[in-house]
Amino acid sequence: FGQKNNKNKNHHDDPLQPVTSDETVSVGGTVTLTCRVAESDNSSLQWSNTAQLQGRLFLYIDDGALRDHRIQLHRSTSTELSITIDDVQLSDEGEYTCSIFTMPVRTARATVTVLGVPAKPHISGFESAVPEGDKVTLTCTSTGSKPPARLIWYRGDQELEGEDRDDPTYNVSSELTLEVNRHDDGALVTCAVDHPSLAPGDKRSEQALRVLYAPNVEIQPGGDLPREGENFYLRCVGNSNPEPMSYLWRKKDDLLPPMAKADGAFLRFERLNKSDNGVYLCHADNGIGSSEGEYALLVQDPTAMLASSGVDHAVIGGVVAVIVFILLCLLIVLGRYLIRHKGQCPPNTHTHTHTHDVAADGSNVREKKEPVLPFL
Repeated sequence: FGQKNNKNKNHHDDPLQPVTSDETVSVGGTVTLTCRVAESDNSSLQWSNTAQLQGRLFLYIDDGALRDHRIQLHRSTSTELSITIDDVQLSDEGEYTCSIFTMPVRTARATVTVLGVPAKPHISGFESAVPEGDKVTLTCTSTGSKPPARLIWYRGDQELEGEDRDDPTYNVSSELTLEVNRHDDGALVTCAVDHPSLAPGDKRSEQALRVLYAPNVEIQPGGDLPREGENFYLRCVGNSNPEPMSYLWRKKDDLLPPMAKADGAFLRFERLNKSDNGVYLCHADNGIGSSEGEYALLVQDPTAMLASSGVDHAVIGGVVAVIVFILLCLLIVLGRYLIRHKGQCPPNTHTHTHTHDVAADGSNVREKKEPVLPFL
């Protein structure tokens, strides 16, 4: 990561005046410092920096360098001197000076800003599942950022408002307090680092929430229509975390029928009877809380079911009857067409038969023509 801010001066005012630019680089990166002049009088160019924290002088002259293996010559001409500093550290931040040794000496300064790359955030404060309605406080921390990073909280894709802690160092932290409910069970809470040295979403951490909540009982039937004489069951669904540990079945305002057997989450009926009609209740308890659900059982008569099935057969029979009627109509139309055209021969298909009556004396009496028959 790096960026520059040019400090240009008008070369027409002084063609020997050096021109530099400010640079921004992340820790561990490489920065290039460039010093240029518009014209050259063969004077030497030099880069220097006083590291106040370490009391040393970094120098790179156009014909030689300080014995620092991280500083390398990038480009050297009569009008330009560029150097690179590898593996940049926070201590490399500061002001660098480019000098050209003319009379008088001319200088230009470039500020190097070093960004501390924040570490991947760490979320703490969640050790085990918590009951519904309780509050959870999560703490997100990230170290090594310069300038201090901003920490952003998310629940799923929704951004949340956290509380930043004041910290004069490059270690940042943020707290998030949530009142959880059953819908938060399994939800992911994310802490993301926002910093100039990072692309959005580069460094983030997630914490899955686990919430304990009481049952919300629902009774599901074993079939759509319970028929008399058939086996049947009801199932008690707890919809809780953890799952219910105990189930209690009962019939409202009555005892359970003799042929109804409670089996944990199931109530099983052997050979349903009309006397089994009524409202059945299931009470479920998971240690966090309890809940009760109900189901109204109405046993159907088998003959009524057959009558209901007969409706479907009647519909099918009606469709078949319509198809047969249409076919009959087509046959009638075709028959009428054939009758209407009977007695007419197609062109060039007539057959003529001539016969002669002969008198007893052998003379022709008259010629007789047979009727013309149509070609069938």
